[in-house]
Amino acid sequence: MDARASQRRTVLGACPKDCPDTCAMIYTVENDRLVDVTGNADSPMTRGGLCVKLKDFARHHYSPDRVLYPLKRTGPKGSGRFERISWDEALGTIRANWLRIIDAHGAEAIYPHIYAGQEGLLHGTLCGDAFFNRLGATVAERTYCASGSMTAQEMVIGPASGLDPESIVHAKYILIWGMNVVSTNLHLWHFVHEAQKRGARVVVIDPANSRTAQQADWHVACRPATDGALALALINVIVAEGLVDRDYVERHTVGFEALAARAADYSPERVERITGVAAGDIRKLAREFATSPPAAIRLGISVERHRGGPDAIRAITCLPALVGAWRHVGGGLLHLPLYEFPLLLDRMSRPDWIKPGTRVLNAIELGRWLTEDPSPPIRSLFVCNSNPLSQGTDQNRIRDGLMREDLFTVVSELVITDTARYADIVLPATMQAEQLDLMYSWGHMYFTLNQPAIPAPGETVPNTELFRRLAGAMGFTDPGWQRSDEQMILDFVDWDSPKMQGITLDTLRDRGFARLNIDAPDRRAPHADGNFPTPSGKCEFSSSLAANGNFVNPVWRQMLAGSQVGGTVDPVPDFLPPYESPASNPALAARYPLSIVSPKPHAFLSSQLGNDEIQQRRQGEQLIVIHPDDALARGIGSGAFVRVWNARGAFEGKARVSDDIMPGVVLTNVGYWLDLSRNGNAANAVTSDRYGGLGNCAMYSDALVEVALASVAPIGADAAEVRAARATPVAS
Repeated sequence: MDARASQRRTVLGACPKDCPDTCAMIYTVENDRLVDVTGNADSPMTRGGLCVKLKDFARHHYSPDRVLYPLKRTGPKGSGRFERISWDEALGTIRANWLRIIDAHGAEAIYPHIYAGQEGLLHGTLCGDAFFNRLGATVAERTYCASGSMTAQEMVIGPASGLDPESIVHAKYILIWGMNVVSTNLHLWHFVHEAQKRGARVVVIDPANSRTAQQADWHVACRPATDGALALALINVIVAEGLVDRDYVERHTVGFEALAARAADYSPERVERITGVAAGDIRKLAREFATSPPAAIRLGISVERHRGGPDAIRAITCLPALVGAWRHVGGGLLHLPLYEFPLLLDRMSRPDWIKPGTRVLNAIELGRWLTEDPSPPIRSLFVCNSNPLSQGTDQNRIRDGLMREDLFTVVSELVITDTARYADIVLPATMQAEQLDLMYSWGHMYFTLNQPAIPAPGETVPNTELFRRLAGAMGFTDPGWQRSDEQMILDFVDWDSPKMQGITLDTLRDRGFARLNIDAPDRRAPHADGNFPTPSGKCEFSSSLAANGNFVNPVWRQMLAGSQVGGTVDPVPDFLPPYESPASNPALAARYPLSIVSPKPHAFLSSQLGNDEIQQRRQGEQLIVIHPDDALARGIGSGAFVRVWNARGAFEGKARVSDDIMPGVVLTNVGYWLDLSRNGNAANAVTSDRYGGLGNCAMYSDALVEVALASVAPIGADAAEVRAARATPVAS
């Protein structure tokens, strides 16, 4: 036998990226070195393939940019100059600074910013909640993504997982709304494409002609932040033309008359003026959806990212019940099937440790909290699983805050990111092949076990060990801090749930993944007979939860740390115009006439991999896609460097003149690193830190900008314009 072959082994793993696919993977190891990472061909989701982001996952573990040891800052903030220190010195420095801050200002002067750069039960978004709740720190409300969607969905169909992605092969009409599946949910496309080959019609609603739209049967281009008007117009046509499934509506819904009355105000002709979708196309889309069972909707997170986004999602969520799509296998709506997983979230995040009266500050406004000195002031920022300077809103304000000399900043990271460059202490984190975790999914119905394949390099530690060490440094003696990672997995899942029948940690070790014990994809029609987990047990076109102005998403409260509806909420969905658009804010649009959308890139995962040269070549330079009419008016040609700006900031990129984007809209991708960009800024320099009332959703797709050749565009922005923009009323 070949000696080298005898030293080769494989280990079953799972992708840690913030993606609905959560792919099952296989690590190949030689002499304790990771030499290959492939998709697990046995997985019905992965089917042996991985996306372009994971093509070099083995190589990424050995990146020369890896942080392998604790570091302390030696140069000015933002310089990225550090020197190696020991873990003892790092922990001692953190302890001394935090005790000093707590003594002067209280523990609420410490702000944790932890998100989903690493997913998983142990190392994901919730990994630091127990520690910071025990410490008494400010609670960081995390509503960047999904909070508006989940709150909106619960108001209509309750905490329901809905359509199984594997069932979509049985659909005859597939409406992909606000999602570039080919780039951000690749393995769902297997099922969509299979349905398409069987005769299904695939329709994409998106302001851009995305990779997914190009493979669809019909691309419906809709202006950003107008999805709610389009959904209500579809309801208008379905009701007016008698396309409602009356039997299903009478037996399994409430509030039909109120919804019909609301939709009556949204004729296709009126909505054409709002959305840019021709009235004839609105009627055609409504008729096709209503008369092509089973009809399925794949709803993207991007739909929530404007003022009226959650209301748009409420209206879209009404559509399947209106036409009886839930009756059928392959019919209904797929959005976030997280509810299916029997997780014990309270054991993970320990909300019982939050002291009564502890303040909650939303992470979307991080720049505001760091620069406007709330009371008590924030004197320490802890960042883990996140790169807020790149991914947060109002980028320049975040940078101003990070520059403060009186802000003690600690960052746990794999590499020195844009945010980590401003840290006082950097702590070294492990990568996925070096740690144990159990992955649940926000895109399918499988648990997937990630098993460590190689030793952790240098002095890197997983997030579980990081918080054990921090707990020890702060003198916490609660028994939970002594648990092993395996014991934490056993403690954080309801293994007695019927959904876990036949699934154990041992079976997951052997196979790598397990489908929850629910109906098979060719039988699953969870709401064929109603059975919606709402207060009424029915799909609520008029929401009973809206009467409670403090409605809080109950299942994922710990995940979102306080997502709620504030104030009075209309029980029936309506179209709420964006904060920033030519129609709703003409004064602002006189200076900044173009709407901007900034979807995720194809080759990066948010900002992850944005520093990798190979992934940079795959993704290409920062592009600003602009319609020919808008380009002509500004003297812009393809390939020219342009500046995109508004009162909040500016960034630069290379123009691509194309009718792949609607007139009046420009498109770019998030994820490019500031330090590697032309003017030290990227897309979120122009996004707003406002948020919507329903679930406090972020406003990434609710911004106006201007574009000009970089050589003639203004360099600065007037701060007074920012205040004026925030104060300008929104037209109804």
